[in-house]
Amino acid sequence: MTSAEPGPARQLHRSVLDALGTDIASGAMPTGTVLNADDLAERYGVSRTVVREVVRVLESVGLIGVRRRVGITVQPTTDWNAIDPDVIRWRLTGPERFDQLAALGEVRLGIEPLAARLAAGRATPEQCGALTAAVIGMSSTARAADAAAYLEHDCNFHRALLDASANVMLISMSALVVESLAGRTRYDLMPTVADPDAIRLHGLVASAVQMRDADAAETAMRAIVTESVDAIGAHRPTSGLPAGAQRDVHR
Repeated sequence: MTSAEPGPARQLHRSVLDALGTDIASGAMPTGTVLNADDLAERYGVSRTVVREVVRVLESVGLIGVRRRVGITVQPTTDWNAIDPDVIRWRLTGPERFDQLAALGEVRLGIEPLAARLAAGRATPEQCGALTAAVIGMSSTARAADAAAYLEHDCNFHRALLDASANVMLISMSALVVESLAGRTRYDLMPTVADPDAIRLHGLVASAVQMRDADAAETAMRAIVTESVDAIGAHRPTSGLPAGAQRDVHR
């Protein structure tokens, strides 16, 4: 897709991409399912051109394989690009949502405390300002922590932190972190009112980065991610309850 394409065409492409990606990632189309381009075009009410574009994208992230004489085949999860933001988002729609969130939490524990440590030695004044502004934004919207405004400030904080690490590998993980945060909000896993301690910890990270205190920045960031992992775990359904059924359990 190019930026020159009209909006409706991009929206149609995205709509079909999300629908098919979700069907595959959720297990509705299990590994080995053979898809037919004509059937897909009819199913989603689009042209074969749109189907070809969608198939190309799904093939690029490993969800499907296209081979002559075999056709379009759903691939095993081991072939998927697990850190692609779209793949993450699609997998969160499925029955293994909490396993996916747990895996994201483990990855975040590996990268964000390190990013905080590096940021303490590398952040520019502008990046320090961005961290502080994000914390202020979170504080000002804390009474609606399950709403879009709070999520935006929270995402801005984590993007700014990874950017401030000045490590291109860590910066490339920003979309993964953002999808993790967005998933928690999207599936009603955020409390209505933010935990004051969580906001305090974000403020500690911002302050430690500005003060060039690497140990304090790393420790506070690890506590932030650990709190998030624990909070998601508290919502994990038990006894066959559907995802989100424990909405009233908040930290």
